[in-house]
Amino acid sequence: MRILGLLLIAGLAGGLYAWWSHDRQPDLHPDDPRVATGEAGIVMLAAEWCGYCRKQQGDFERAGVRYRVLDIDDEDGGRAMRALGARGVPVTVIGQAVVRGYDTGALDEGLTPLGYDVY
Repeated sequence: MRILGLLLIAGLAGGLYAWWSHDRQPDLHPDDPRVATGEAGIVMLAAEWCGYCRKQQGDFERAGVRYRVLDIDDEDGGRAMRALGARGVPVTVIGQAVVRGYDTGALDEGLTPLGYDVY
């Protein structure tokens, strides 16, 4: 009985810690692209009229980066922009990191650990 009680307490403590550590991250809005990217997914919010977006997309294509584009002029892309609180494009979500603008240093920092050599 005593061993069963200790196991029960240990299990509750482990579950409580898992709950506590999981809830330390802020809740994400369902339209936030970070909900779907996990730790290694890449989503780029872009617009057809944006020159920097086209330049970044060309860089990604040449380097073989696997990513998804959300056009901010479409419904899904507009919702994602609002969820991130973004005001301009490109916005690139790499895992849980958000890179605002055509920032090659920040993009390289996020893409290199994923095995991409873009910049």
